[in-house]
Formats: sequence, structure tokens, C-alpha cells
Amino acid sequence: MKFVDEAKIAVFAGDGGNGCLSFRREKYIAQGGPDGGDGGDGGSVYLQGDNDLNTLIDFRYQPKYRAKIGQTGSGKGCTGPKGDDLVLTVPVGTSVHDIKTGELLGDITTDGHLLLVAQGGFHGIGNIRYKSSVNRAPRQTSAGSEGEHRDLKLELKVLADVGLLGLPNAGKSTFIRSVSAAKPKVADYPFTTLIPNLGVVKVQQHRSFVVADIPGLIGGASEGAGLGIRFLKHLTRCRILLHLVDMAPMDGSDPVANMLSITKELEKFSPTLAGREIWLVLNKIDMVPDDVQERCLEVVEQLGWKGSSFNISAIAKTGTNILCQKLMERLEEIKVAETLNPELAEQEVAEQHQMQQEARARIEELRDKYKAGRQAAKGNATDDDIDDDDDIEVVYAE
Repeated sequence: MKFVDEAKIAVFAGDGGNGCLSFRREKYIAQGGPDGGDGGDGGSVYLQGDNDLNTLIDFRYQPKYRAKIGQTGSGKGCTGPKGDDLVLTVPVGTSVHDIKTGELLGDITTDGHLLLVAQGGFHGIGNIRYKSSVNRAPRQTSAGSEGEHRDLKLELKVLADVGLLGLPNAGKSTFIRSVSAAKPKVADYPFTTLIPNLGVVKVQQHRSFVVADIPGLIGGASEGAGLGIRFLKHLTRCRILLHLVDMAPMDGSDPVANMLSITKELEKFSPTLAGREIWLVLNKIDMVPDDVQERCLEVVEQLGWKGSSFNISAIAKTGTNILCQKLMERLEEIKVAETLNPELAEQEVAEQHQMQQEARARIEELRDKYKAGRQAAKGNATDDDIDDDDDIEVVYAE
């Protein structure tokens, strides 16, 4: 299966049907008068959330969608049939943007959520509607209006409460396997995780949250190194970020330097995202040869970390239960605070939009830089000559 988190499509709403010019003609009925009916409304285009979908791959192979047109009215005052609406199903978590205006049309955040993206044309008026005391035999009609046409960009961002950050092999996939039923691939080489993975953490009955694991970052990711930063946008919906740090790196590198390098890449990608609530999680403490507590405290002091920090071993499940319990409590605190103070919820929505704008701008910047390099390598090649499959925003196979 392929994971696609972006797609561009064109949607065409149906045109409204024209009004009918007709006069009643029946035996024994002289001067029957106008009886031309109205046209039918054009069909609209909607996007609907579906929990059973987790990729936008279908839209890569069929980029154009048209709703049905409204039919012309007919005699005897008959209205033309309305064009059928077109409903396209998308994964929950999809954001919809108008490419021409850059406007955010909406977010599909729940199963069954309907979002109107192209309004169908309005029906035309038949001549029966123009009849009056001074115009007994009108020959005026009106044509149906055109349906909306929009070029859309769909962006899928996974819906999770907690997101995982860290270098490759920091133990993110092992952590999500340890605390949930998710089974992402785990191996002893970098970039084992190629697509985001979700896991549901059940703390108690009716108390749970969703955690997202994204591919690891490396130094230079903001310039396209490794898998780049394209998956960081999936963290813009998360309320808390866990920065996992390997306390016993296989290459002998310094955990402090490793974390600072990832923090720098995060700030380049989105300063707003870098300013979100982040918890420090020191992982693989079972592999630390010296005094574990002393070594962890030393790392925290060198970082000058003032926020929450936890020492765990994901593979041994040491400290994971306490961490999950604290996460659940913090998420519930946030929910209660936003319920009591609606302004906090509005601020959160505005902050998420800001992060998404910064993410799109940075990814577009990288895309333009990448294409410029390709063009320079190919001479006078145009954008159309460049295979989109080499773009940084394309499919990654599972």
C-alpha cells in the first residue's frame, strides 16, 4: 500500500438548467398562455470524511471530478431535473485549500463531515414566471448560471493528540509499540519508519489518546536531507510533542548535540511548531552503562531544560506507564480549560492555521529549490519535463 498525504484535484459543479420558452397548446383552449418551466439546479461537489480511508492516493490517478448538470425545463410548467451532487470521500484529517486564492476552505475532522467545495449553478427561469397583467405572452427566459470550478489542494494531516520527534533509531516506533496495539516496523537501521503511524493508548477504560510516530529527522532535514521535513506537518494538530532522545546512540554521538540539532531543524521548519508544548523523553536508559539517574540529570542540565522530562526504556516498558498517565492528565487539563474558556480554543485553532501556513511555505520553498537544481542539471528543461515522481512531496512506499 502507498501513503499519499497530498493531492491536487479540479472539481466542477454542474451548470444550472435553462428556463423553457413554451406556450400552452391544447384543443378547445384558446390563448393558453405561457407554460415554460424553470431549469434544474446544477449538482454541487462535496468532500466527506471517512474513517476507513488513510491515504489520498486515489486522487493522484483521477484528478478531475464533475457533478451532474441541471436539465432544461419543459412545457406544462415542468421544472427540469436537478443535477446529482457529487460526494468525494477523503480521510479524516484532510485540509482543503483553494490553489488560486490560497484560502483554507475547511478541515475534515470527523467521520461523515460534509464540506461544500463547489456550488452548483442556479436554475434558469421559464417564461411562465414572467407572466403579468401587462405581459400576457412573455417570451423572456433566463439561462442557468455556471457551476463553480475550483482547483484544490488536499493535505492529509493525521489526527493525533501526541506526536513523537527524534532522530532515526531514537526508539519512537518501539515506544508506540510498547504503549499501544500499533505494530510499526522496528529494525536496527535508520529510516525504518517511512510513513506516519498512529497508535491508541488506553490508560483506563474510556480514557485514551492517540499518538503519532513520524519518520525520524536528521541534521540538514530542513534542506531536504534524509526524508526531509515533509512529515513534520502531521504534528501540527498534536497538542503535546514528545522529543525522544537516545541515551546510548550506536554511533557514540552526544545525546545533547543530537537533540539540539533536531530542535534547530524544527525551528527552521515552523517557529510556531517549535514553540509548542514539548516534553523531553530520555529513552534506552537500560543501555546506559553508568549511573542512569546521574547521566540523565547531566543531559537535562546541559540542555537547560525547564519543561517536563521523563526517563524511560521503551523496549523494557520502564517508565512508560507513568509517562502515559501524565500525558492523559495533561490532555484532560487542556480540554477542560478550553471548555471553560472558549478563547483558548480559538487561540489553538489560530495557532494550528499559523503552523500549517509556515509548513506549506517551507515545503514549497524546498520544492522550488529542488526543481531549480533539476533544471540546472538538465539544461533548459521546463517544469513539465521534470518527473513529478522525483519531487519531495511524492509517494513513499510502505
